Amino acid sequence: MQHTLSSRAARTPAHLCRNLFIGALAVASLAGCQSMQAGQSTGAGIPTTSIPQKLESFNINGKIGVTVPSESGNTGGSAFYAWAQEGDRFGIELIGALGIGKTNIEYNGSTATLVSEKTGTMTADDPETLLQKATGWQAPISQMPYWISGRSAPSDSDSKTDAQNRLISAVNGEWQASFSYSGNDTQPSKITARQDQGYKVVMTINHQN
Repeated sequence: MQHTLSSRAARTPAHLCRNLFIGALAVASLAGCQSMQAGQSTGAGIPTTSIPQKLESFNINGKIGVTVPSESGNTGGSAFYAWAQEGDRFGIELIGALGIGKTNIEYNGSTATLVSEKTGTMTADDPETLLQKATGWQAPISQMPYWISGRSAPSDSDSKTDAQNRLISAVNGEWQASFSYSGNDTQPSKITARQDQGYKVVMTINHQN
């Protein structure tokens, strides 16, 4: 079963592109970065040319695991996902989502829509509210396009980079995120985000160029 889900997830980005967006999604260039000292905070006032550019378009897939605190102890679940992004618009497909089966989340820049086998169609102003309403999960979805690009989000209050100018940690509200890389890649292969209350998201990332 796991092999089947994984294979479906690997094929989904092309499927999402055909249904959600017109034309192929191109990966934006990360050129124009300037080196920063290891551990340096990117705080306010750092020129935008000194940090990686946000990818305006990308296709990724992988696996996401979520831990949710409860009175009886932490609970959790995992799902294979595929994510296609273009500008502020995106489509995410989750296969094996906790308690609600196959799930699709779309965001057009102003309205988020979730469709699952259990909940039917639901809408909200932002994807975070929608995901929590449908599943009880919390995840920093709005920050992810920046973090997936290997750069801090505009709303991050703190972030640090390594000697190769790669983002290694970020703080956004109650979320504290850390980033892992494969070899000399400039885009993270794994993002771990957690809150002190016990919420945790672990996301592995395969970029589909």
